Amino acid sequence: MGYDETGRTGAAESSSGVPAGVLENVFDDPSHGEPGRDRIAVHVVWETLLLAGLAAVTWLLWRQDADALHGAALKSLLVDVAALGMLVLAAGLALRAAAVNLAVGPVAVAAALHFAEQGDRGIRESLLPALAVAAIGGLVLGLVVVVLHVPAWAASLAGAAGVIVYIERRTAPVVVQGGYDPRPTALYLFIGFAAVAVLGGLLGAVKPVRRLVGRFRPVVDPARRRGAVAATVTAAALVASTVLAMLGGVLIAANGSGPVVPGTGLDWTVLAVGTVMLGGTSAYGRRGGIFGTLLAVCLVQVFLAWAAARDWTIDPWAVGGVTLGVGLVVTRLVEAYGRPRPVDFPPEPVGPVGDGAISSGWALTPSAEPVDTWPSVLPVRDAETDVDSWEAPRWQAEPRRWDADGR
Repeated sequence: MGYDETGRTGAAESSSGVPAGVLENVFDDPSHGEPGRDRIAVHVVWETLLLAGLAAVTWLLWRQDADALHGAALKSLLVDVAALGMLVLAAGLALRAAAVNLAVGPVAVAAALHFAEQGDRGIRESLLPALAVAAIGGLVLGLVVVVLHVPAWAASLAGAAGVIVYIERRTAPVVVQGGYDPRPTALYLFIGFAAVAVLGGLLGAVKPVRRLVGRFRPVVDPARRRGAVAATVTAAALVASTVLAMLGGVLIAANGSGPVVPGTGLDWTVLAVGTVMLGGTSAYGRRGGIFGTLLAVCLVQVFLAWAAARDWTIDPWAVGGVTLGVGLVVTRLVEAYGRPRPVDFPPEPVGPVGDGAISSGWALTPSAEPVDTWPSVLPVRDAETDVDSWEAPRWQAEPRRWDADGR
């Protein structure tokens, strides 16, 4: 901040008189979004409201069932938060890259069924094949999106259909095999999810990182390609999104109290996408908060625990639909109040430069006053003019003779 001539606080200016904010954004490419830094105040306000809502729902849960926040019940709740958090991180990473992945729910259910069937072989033997399949599937999805440059929602929906075919091969619930129990490490799972969510939000708030991750977001024509860098980042985001969804499905199966029921998994997709949008991530991609994802996941999961404590039967589709509806409103707020402020360039000084011309950028504007042209004939000799100056060699009509100098 600097001070102007009247002593008021104003924006700092460079030696050329251009505000520092203008110089900071002078190299921003308009083809990759609006120049300037995204505003973060709207996320601070919304995350404060989410924190207040989480405190209120936690208090209601404590009033209804205090044991739900102690001992084994608390550990199970923390694992549920980490499991839903993995799905929300999967949806949020793809959404930040402006390539929403609608296959996260079916991938989670397929991974839960695979773990339930193969869990007795050991955690490593059951996870490695699922990890490889998820990575390859995410890579194929990413290549389809960036090579053909088609909408990610359509490509991932086609991928979800293929995963649902795998799920529907089972007609009965599958009992979880093996002895892996995530509850003893519940605190570490929760801390790991929270650290990834918050660190991801902090990195996403850095201007170059935010622009890099959201480079796939369309600016003019959605069908125009966004370049090799955008394609690489988007493909990597879809691979990571699919792998995170797989890990979330494994936690859901391991922490469940009963068998894994085959289903489409699209209800999990709606809940995951709705929760990440509830946390402040824009449906258009790129923009998002810092603590919003963590707070939104905790709010949704604690609400579900409170509803279970009150013996309410709530359809998962209803919870997902409500979170998605509120998330759409949050997206409108984020896009309206989170975009960069418009920067006005100061008017350039106007003054005479050169022979009657005024410089304005790269163009020359003629001055208002007429400029005398060079006289076409010699001026008339005046009687008061010094004779020597008129009879100098430069005013001679005939060519100068070199022999006149005595040569």
